[in-house]
Amino acid sequence: MLEKVVIANRGEIALRILRACRELGIKTVAVHSTADEDLMHVRLADESVCIGPAPAQQSYLNIPAIISAAEITDAVAIHPGYGFLAENADFAEQVEQSGFTFIGPNADVIRLMGDKVSAISAMKKAGVPCVPGSDGPLGDDEKTNLAMAKRIGYPVIIKAAGGGGGRGMRVVHQESELINAISLTKSEAGSVFGNDMVYMEKFLETPRHVEIQVLADGHGNAIHLGERDCSMQRRHQKVVEEAPAPGITEQMRRHIGERCTQACIEIGYKGAGTFEFLYEKGEFYFIEMNTRVQVEHPVSELITGVDIIKEQLRIASNQPLSFKQEDIKLNGHAIECRINAEDPDTFIPSPGEIKRYHAPGGPGIRMDSHIYASYKVPPHYDSMIGKLITHGETREVAIARMQMALEEIVIDGIKTNVELQKRILKDANFQKGGTNIHYLERQMFGEK
Repeated sequence: MLEKVVIANRGEIALRILRACRELGIKTVAVHSTADEDLMHVRLADESVCIGPAPAQQSYLNIPAIISAAEITDAVAIHPGYGFLAENADFAEQVEQSGFTFIGPNADVIRLMGDKVSAISAMKKAGVPCVPGSDGPLGDDEKTNLAMAKRIGYPVIIKAAGGGGGRGMRVVHQESELINAISLTKSEAGSVFGNDMVYMEKFLETPRHVEIQVLADGHGNAIHLGERDCSMQRRHQKVVEEAPAPGITEQMRRHIGERCTQACIEIGYKGAGTFEFLYEKGEFYFIEMNTRVQVEHPVSELITGVDIIKEQLRIASNQPLSFKQEDIKLNGHAIECRINAEDPDTFIPSPGEIKRYHAPGGPGIRMDSHIYASYKVPPHYDSMIGKLITHGETREVAIARMQMALEEIVIDGIKTNVELQKRILKDANFQKGGTNIHYLERQMFGEK
């Protein structure tokens, strides 16, 4: 087992990693910016190192500072969490070259899956279903591109190969818009991502977002932990997640899960990962793979009993998976609501001091958060301050427990999106299950 791990992140995920390390007897090093010296995991870690000022570029994205922190504390590994440098292949490569273990897949695999074009190509070879598209980057020949769009069928979407988070994509509904859309997306991709490669896909109009959680140990073993539905989104940002996904049968789960685990073996994957799909009319279409732990991993943990972070740490210690696929049984239903420090109507961030905090409790209720009374939420980072997760023997029980938990939670001094989450949980179509990725924006907010 790893002896000492640097936690190269902040907030709730840093505290989550620290707790998993403690359970496995692993010593921890918390790295933090000057704005984060009062974070809960910094207080609890065996050691802490300040790696720079508040702006992330000078601290949590400062690769030399993080590696130096590992060197001076005699750590042996670095856990990147999610966000920041978690899917940065150069970071993974420099960590390994400096003699430390990167808790995640190797740099080559991160690069392969980080480029949407190469990722889709690799998935097609592995038999994972993909959205009909250009099967590679678009060239400059306008006639070829027009003919391709006609073959695929409008509407189509132009995507940046290096894009993500809802940026670098344009939907095209008719032929007259195509050439200009390609040009604009290429220009944006070059300036934002440093890579102007774009590709074309069929645009699915009312899909759901369904993703498969996988674990692979690098020794030829891979398992999946079922699927999550993350369709309740606004501006490509997930708001509510649940597992399993409503309407997905055991046969469908087994079919797509087997393809994902086989793909992990074929590309030499090691660690936790997530295959993200658009799901429409009974068909799965691969869109990307996240080569890290996901924000929403707790819902998969609650329905399977697998501690995903501890498995990451075991895998990084070159241990085989603790489970085989036949050991994984789905139990009940879990829902996660992201709790953000933001106005529930305008979504404008609301940093500041938390005057009072009370976490909800009771059967099947879990709160993953780093906040406490008197904690000052800084303005420099993502607005998420916690994740409220409920589990029940049925989806209806999980919803009822979430509604109770949202009534119980107290966070005073700043604005939060708790009222929005209450509204979502009361929505009749959400309660029915199976809403598409546009539902929250269009039906609940009336946005285009």
